[in-house]
Amino acid sequence: MTTAATPTATTTAPFRFFDARVVRTRALGPSMARITFGGSCLKDFISGGRDQRFKLFLPHPGQTAPVVPVEAGEGWFATWRAMDPAERGIMRSYTVRGQRRDPHEVDVDFALHHDGGPAARWAARAEAGDRVTLLGPAVEDNGGVDFRPPSGTDWVLIAGDETALPAIAGILEWLPADLPTKVWLEVQHAEDIQELRTEAKAEITWLVRDGVAPGTPRSAPLLDTVGAAELPSGTPYAWIAGEAGTVKALRRHLVRERGFDRKAVIFTGYWRLGACEEQLVEEAVSGTGPAADD
Repeated sequence: MTTAATPTATTTAPFRFFDARVVRTRALGPSMARITFGGSCLKDFISGGRDQRFKLFLPHPGQTAPVVPVEAGEGWFATWRAMDPAERGIMRSYTVRGQRRDPHEVDVDFALHHDGGPAARWAARAEAGDRVTLLGPAVEDNGGVDFRPPSGTDWVLIAGDETALPAIAGILEWLPADLPTKVWLEVQHAEDIQELRTEAKAEITWLVRDGVAPGTPRSAPLLDTVGAAELPSGTPYAWIAGEAGTVKALRRHLVRERGFDRKAVIFTGYWRLGACEEQLVEEAVSGTGPAADD
């Protein structure tokens, strides 16, 4: 996952910087790679599970390590923003896919975007020993977790494309046993389909674009399929993420046509058709990104 959401003091307070190195890499399919980071300081990295996000800082070509602020207090973002863009670490947001102790390791799944942005290019050539910095959680209950169904939720709806796959996998592993759950996952190739573990009563539908670029008029399987689906009765809670335009359209459908409480629909645009990663980050930094509608 990658997103350019501007951090706030409330979400960064329980976070700190962790220096880490690439331990190993593994292809998960044509469009996804898993990179495992390790380091002794990761003993203090404490994930809240589910869709736990964190900031990842990557070095520019020619740098041996990313340049980041010295402290991770409330002013770190302003400090990073004031740095020379050609020198400061390349910042992206990702999801914790897995974590282990002894040795201390964190798995991160990277979507290898078609636009070839700097993070995707870095992931495609990452090797053991490459240095990175994580701005990650130091407490379990932190603002980097969005999936929080309230009491009284009867069933859960989850939808996303391959950029949301790591978060969806983490959510499914966290869900309580037998909770009715409807999941739609859009991926580029059939080889990108993964086995997902869950104790929930989950019905998972995979939608394969067969090489068609995501988010285009020819490729709207997520919106079309969810829009035509028969949904359970009861009080729902929805989590949707992926291409920003598709996510907004799907949220609009759930709220306006399906009667979902808008507060019960968590939605995040991880990327946007026609915008490169750097443009999204610049919009987040400047506060000029498109506003969400109702």
